[in-house]
Amino acid sequence: MPRPREAFDDLREFEFREPETVLDRDSLYTVYEIARLLQGVEPDAELDPETENVLLDWAIPWMLDHSDSFVFAEPEADDEPGYYGLK
Repeated sequence: MPRPREAFDDLREFEFREPETVLDRDSLYTVYEIARLLQGVEPDAELDPETENVLLDWAIPWMLDHSDSFVFAEPEADDEPGYYGLK
């Protein structure tokens, strides 16, 4: 449900970083690792499923918005995620 603007003390600009400032050009990452990196969390950090889902909610649109910056590699197995990196 919408909340009045006055209910919030801290409003910030909505800003996404460029892929080159988040990812290492020589590495490929899963979408889960990219989601962590976007929030300043180590890519191998253990997160609870709820937090992981929130991070993915931010990472997936960011990746789609910057899709021309990415390459991808197929997963090693059908039950594993693919890998993404900078072009």
